[in-house]
Amino acid sequence: MSDPDEIDDPLYNFEHFFELSPDLLCIASFEGYFKRINPSVSKLLGYSDEELKSKPISEFVYHEDKEMTKVSRDSILSKSSPLVNFENRYQTKAGEIVWLSWTSMPVQSEQLVYAVAKNITSEKKIEAVRNEHLANLTKINKDLKQLSYTTSHDLRSPINNLISLFSLLDISMITDEETLKTIELLKTSTENISDVLNHSVDALIQKDKLQIIVEELDLRETLNTVLSSISSIIRNSKATVNVDFSEFGTINFNKAYLESIYLNLITNSIKYARLGIDPVISISARKTTGIKQLIISDNGMGIDLENVQDKIFGLNQKFHDHIDSKGIGLYLVYNHITNLNGSINIKSKVNEGTEFVISFKN
Repeated sequence: MSDPDEIDDPLYNFEHFFELSPDLLCIASFEGYFKRINPSVSKLLGYSDEELKSKPISEFVYHEDKEMTKVSRDSILSKSSPLVNFENRYQTKAGEIVWLSWTSMPVQSEQLVYAVAKNITSEKKIEAVRNEHLANLTKINKDLKQLSYTTSHDLRSPINNLISLFSLLDISMITDEETLKTIELLKTSTENISDVLNHSVDALIQKDKLQIIVEELDLRETLNTVLSSISSIIRNSKATVNVDFSEFGTINFNKAYLESIYLNLITNSIKYARLGIDPVISISARKTTGIKQLIISDNGMGIDLENVQDKIFGLNQKFHDHIDSKGIGLYLVYNHITNLNGSINIKSKVNEGTEFVISFKN
């Protein structure tokens, strides 16, 4: 038997738990009325204890949740089983909507339900904002995908027409070597554009299937394809491209992705060359602690990383005033690499150049 003195001992005064708890503590009758509530209930809902006890609990439940609340309540009463993490909305006296997460336990012998509720309104607001962002991102992604399909489709027709025109040319009548080289260059570039478009569409289709084709690629062969497609740009810019694949020459990766990485980083190096200084681009492969890395560097304008470090791979981010700058290239490069669980790091100094280090998943 307990010592009578224990009744006045704070260690045994469980009333404090009931009165001071920030959670909503309730005892309700099987008929659906509050029999006892702690101060947190009236504080949150804005009603007095008398008002809350004078009406059925369902009167305070938000109208859209009344039916599901009744079904859950009838279920725990009939089965005499606890209800855990049941979420519904209540309407305060001021008309505000609050979200509550309930744990309830019916006691048949007492014809009472003991319940604890947590106010999860803040979490629900955050969840709603997150879901809105996800919905917007999903729509943007869908729109971008549709734009990519449309662009690729619309460009294929004129490109195919150009290819057909080259096949109709009678070059036997042309004797000038420079003209013949120009025609061959135009033909090769057009065919390469056609291949890029086809690969882009294939990549989009594969991504829709949640599959990205990974195959063993020859670094130099893939690079040569890209260099060939932009040979006139390289020649006109007087750029020098130094290549060293002596440490390793192949990588398991997606072909369209690797071509896009080469294309974007090389053309960026040419586009953002320093005034009066011919671009020098170095492309090499190395192994670091067993990880294969591709390094692409230049002697161009460089980037002030202290001010833009967190934005460098973002969509529509521009770091130089240039007529052709769209803020998409580095975003694409980053996503190509991370989609296949790789990583990319950048080192750059203004007027000294930029270096990208791409680490591939083994």
